[in-house]
Amino acid sequence: MKHVRISSRLVALAVVTLVGAGACTFDPQADGGGGGGPVAAGAAERVTGASGAPGPDQRAQPSTAPPKPKVKPTRGTPAPTRPTVKPTRPATKPTTSPSAAGCPQGEHQRAVETYLARLGGFGQVTVDGRQSAADCAAIKKFQKRYDIRPAHGRAGPTTNDVAKRLATTDTARCRAGSGTTFCIDLTRQTTWVMRNGKVLVKPTVTRTGMPGYRTPAGTFTINYRNVKEWSDPYEVWLPYWQHFTRGMGFHQTTTYLHEKSIGSHGCVNLLPGDAVRFWELGKVGSKVVLVGRRPGT
Repeated sequence: MKHVRISSRLVALAVVTLVGAGACTFDPQADGGGGGGPVAAGAAERVTGASGAPGPDQRAQPSTAPPKPKVKPTRGTPAPTRPTVKPTRPATKPTTSPSAAGCPQGEHQRAVETYLARLGGFGQVTVDGRQSAADCAAIKKFQKRYDIRPAHGRAGPTTNDVAKRLATTDTARCRAGSGTTFCIDLTRQTTWVMRNGKVLVKPTVTRTGMPGYRTPAGTFTINYRNVKEWSDPYEVWLPYWQHFTRGMGFHQTTTYLHEKSIGSHGCVNLLPGDAVRFWELGKVGSKVVLVGRRPGT
């Protein structure tokens, strides 16, 4: 009997041991799905190494790491000479680096200088094709005004394109007449405001209808305004909305204005500050004159 009881206890103990192991063991193949029971926080990371915690083999390695720092000082007899070389490099940068003026120099430096000098109002620029502190400040100011990103003073393609369009806009093409007239040059994608035949608001940038949604040239009248209009077909808000024809009107852009691969569905998109200014000057009955045609439409 004693022999039978001892055997029974041994069998029971073995069963308990096996059941307990099955309930608590983490199965790395189970992806933490719970098939192996609860897992301590961080267990999966320790198994996969995703947390960066050292595994069993890695923990043995630090014992060899300490000698490395001790070896470096003995090799480093020439190390004290390195600091004496480095200070000489910054000394040459102000005269040789194109960013010495505070801005990187772009591939359209001279052209942008020319356009900014023609436009005026952005500070002193020297038309010589070389970046200077004054040029840098003027280009940055221009970029901030027309929301060209990033506004880091570099005369790149977008800055050159915007400056050229504004500097070559002929405001006399808009036959304004008396009263307040909103003018749009569809070819150059610029817009300005005239009052009684004189420029009231200088040309600024715009973006009109994309291919398939061409904004038409012609003379129209603002016949409806809403400070925040909802567009049913496109499900988007149109801030400072001023309608003038066929569902088209002025409004603040909701995207980056200088992304030329896209366009509006016929509306005249404006930068936030320009949209507010046009809203303040406009009213029902104001004239809108559009000339030219957007390239590609």
